Amino acid sequence: MLTNPKKLLLIDFCGAILSVFLLGVVLVRFEKYVGIPPETLYLLAVFPTMFAIYDLFSYLQLHYKQPLLLKGIAFFNLIYCCLSIGVAFYHYETLTTLGWIYIFIETLIIMILATWELYVARHNLK
Repeated sequence: MLTNPKKLLLIDFCGAILSVFLLGVVLVRFEKYVGIPPETLYLLAVFPTMFAIYDLFSYLQLHYKQPLLLKGIAFFNLIYCCLSIGVAFYHYETLTTLGWIYIFIETLIIMILATWELYVARHNLK
């Protein structure tokens, strides 16, 4: 069971980098199969870019600060999930089944990770 805030920050960092790549490169190339315009995908990619920077900064902080910083990224992740769902509904008419699947899977993974981050942060705060 993963209860180390530093390791969770590293996992979040890797996930953010993957999201940036998928949103900013892969889905843009396959826009007609996803149904979200490139401009919107680039805008969505800005958020995981900022999260990756936050994760890296948090990873490099002193051990006792990391649970609080982990709590911060968990909240940012949950807000991003809401934004992603909002974007999906905004593009409802053009969003394809593949686009819905991507949004659903990404949101589900992030929500699970954020929930776990909150749990670990709560149990590591002193």
